Amino acid sequence: METTLVLLKPSCVQRQLIGEVVNRFERRGLRISGMKMMQLSDAILREHYAHLVEKPFFPSLAASMQASPVIALAISGKDAVQVVRTMTGATNGREAAPGTIRGDYSISNQQNIVHASDSVENAAIELKRFFKDEEIFDYTSNAFAYVYGEGECK
Repeated sequence: METTLVLLKPSCVQRQLIGEVVNRFERRGLRISGMKMMQLSDAILREHYAHLVEKPFFPSLAASMQASPVIALAISGKDAVQVVRTMTGATNGREAAPGTIRGDYSISNQQNIVHASDSVENAAIELKRFFKDEEIFDYTSNAFAYVYGEGECK
């Protein structure tokens, strides 16, 4: 089992899509292991987007990420990082396939509804950035018996 980070960005929060997006993850068979609403500080944005801080578009990106609170999610499941990345679709909503979260709810590169960790290693780093250990729960979902085959998620 893996756990990955998803941020429901201000474009999701402001458009009142929180429930719809969370529902898609749950309906797929993933488990919500942690969830909280938070206002992102300059410090956390600079750390999270350290690879983009020197880019000319960073101030616009930071402003858009601070336009409202975000919802931070810890999502768990078999191969959760890749499953979530596939579900979110291409970063640019105009290029995201229909049926993906961005393909269904976004036509923007910046206002693209969600952030999702891009690797198992980055998921571990990002989860620690947004959650304390005690805010992520490891519990058995009764639904897993109907989502995974026997022995598939051990």
